[in-house]
Amino acid sequence: MRVHIELKKEIDNSYQIDIGELAQIDLRDRKVAIITNPKVGGLWLSKVIPKIESRELYIITIRDGEEFKNIESVNYILENLFLHKFDRKSILIGLGGGVIGDITGWTASIYQRGIDFIQIPTTLLSQVDASVGGKTGINNRFGKNLIGAFHQPKHVYIDTNFLTTLPNREFGAGVAELVKMAVIFDFQFFKWLTQHDISSNSEYLKYAIKRSIELKAHVVSKDEKEAGIRASLNYGHTFGHVIENETNYSTYLHGEAVAIGMVMANRLAIRLGLLEEREAEEIEGLLKRYDLPTRYRISNIENFYSKFFLDKKSMDRKIKFVLPKGIGDFEFRDNIPENVIFSVLKEFQ
Repeated sequence: MRVHIELKKEIDNSYQIDIGELAQIDLRDRKVAIITNPKVGGLWLSKVIPKIESRELYIITIRDGEEFKNIESVNYILENLFLHKFDRKSILIGLGGGVIGDITGWTASIYQRGIDFIQIPTTLLSQVDASVGGKTGINNRFGKNLIGAFHQPKHVYIDTNFLTTLPNREFGAGVAELVKMAVIFDFQFFKWLTQHDISSNSEYLKYAIKRSIELKAHVVSKDEKEAGIRASLNYGHTFGHVIENETNYSTYLHGEAVAIGMVMANRLAIRLGLLEEREAEEIEGLLKRYDLPTRYRISNIENFYSKFFLDKKSMDRKIKFVLPKGIGDFEFRDNIPENVIFSVLKEFQ
């Protein structure tokens, strides 16, 4: 016997990303909770709260840092939502960087089987990457973002005024994601980045953010749940996630680990004949211009290699690498001989 359940349907998860000064947000018929951390809240809540029209507004503050992107933080938010009797029409707003955005999005995805959320990213990294595309999640001791869901925001508000209080190191971490997008998708954008200093010109900065979002939006629209081309956005991340795991998420910012991961991926691409030394030097030079780290000392190659298999893209004991094919294109490789990978890792001992 068999019973067929027909669930085919069209779901429109489209949403707007506004780049510019934060507008009024009309949520007057809904309960709203802003999720933030003490640092961002202290700097920006007084300016954001007047922009939100709501029936009831609550502030939930969680601890700051990648090491707190965990189930304990999610439970703390959930407890507050239950205490204040949030329902399925209620909405969460993530005010902060990528950690806040990911935690807010995942909490929204699981509260009462899913409620809406809005992203107000306050770091360059979250404006060009984490707030766009609907990836949400938390870390555990096995790795980064291994617990999560695809849950698209209802709206994203990108205001570069938030970046005026951003430390130089955090700004550089965001540049790493811009470089990533340019290297794998857009040669002309990469050349533009080499010719323009986005840290000193607000119009250059807005253009760079817009172009990066356009590139990512094109990919996400084709492959929302990373069944194919969206995995290309993980250039630099396969190596970078291992670095973050080895350093307990406390030594490097995410963008810094990705910058090192891109340099490592480039060394592998060179060995496979996909990238020229000159191109790798151009990429590394652009990263260094924004004071991003490009070197990491691997203390135990075998341990480093074994952690590749915790990566979500690795299947059937095959490591899937995203490698640049020149500047402006990429290839997936999951059949690279172990000795070739080890030879690259030895360069970073």
